Amino acid sequence: MNALTTPKNSSLHIVMDGGGDLPKGWAQEYAIQVIPINIHFGEKMYLQGVDLQDDEFYQIADSSGQIPKTSQPTPGQFISFYEKIAAPGERILSVHLTSKLSGTFESAVLAVRELAGKFNITTVDSGAGSAALGMMCKEARLLERSGASFESIVERMRFISQNVRIVLTLENFEYALRSGRVKAFQAAVASLLRVKPIIMLRDGALHMSERIRTRHHSIERIIQVMREDFGDRPVNVAVVHARDLETAKMLLDKVKKTLNCHEVVMTDLSIAVAANLGPGTVGIVAYPVQDA
Repeated sequence: MNALTTPKNSSLHIVMDGGGDLPKGWAQEYAIQVIPINIHFGEKMYLQGVDLQDDEFYQIADSSGQIPKTSQPTPGQFISFYEKIAAPGERILSVHLTSKLSGTFESAVLAVRELAGKFNITTVDSGAGSAALGMMCKEARLLERSGASFESIVERMRFISQNVRIVLTLENFEYALRSGRVKAFQAAVASLLRVKPIIMLRDGALHMSERIRTRHHSIERIIQVMREDFGDRPVNVAVVHARDLETAKMLLDKVKKTLNCHEVVMTDLSIAVAANLGPGTVGIVAYPVQDA
């Protein structure tokens, strides 16, 4: 989405970073602004979604054999971004990737300090990533459009951050091992054993909870984990994938039959996440619906 686009009929600007995922059309429909993550291939740096699109990312990774690295937007990039999307005095809600995995939230906080008195900015540490950010921003916009107070919107963001669950299974261990987002020893062991790890977001960090022998059983297990967490409780769900649409469609079908889905969507993992977990990653993001 063009960072210069201003939400129509709204005084609230909603921002997330590129560590989150947005289903197609959500950026426009819910007026969500996305500050890009920096993607590095060797010495060359790209801005995610600006001069590097998803298909180009995978083409470069395939042709070069390089494992890309990511870096958070700098405070200066945040300052420039905020100044482009909002006028002085306007309110901004800025929702970001868990601070335990990225310095993005801290960059936003530093930028807010520099802009004190110019904008009214509230930063939220999502405690998560991937589709959780997009879903939080969508809820914030829907609450704002329904007339909810800003305080109640922020309260809902905090509820989601404390109750969201993310469970993934990886296909390619090399990305996770080099990125350091999953403990190196765990990823190295999984790679040597040629197993399919179950990666869970717990307390804002990624942990390898189990090692499953086959892809089929790893898919079944991540659904089971979500069922164990939520039971029959109504949940909002996103099925996410990194260049594995076929598996994601199969997972989506199983999720609909197993969980009590209030809303369920499917989306690509952002290239900022795929760069750290690798193509073939699939998973589920879920949290309880309002008042559930």
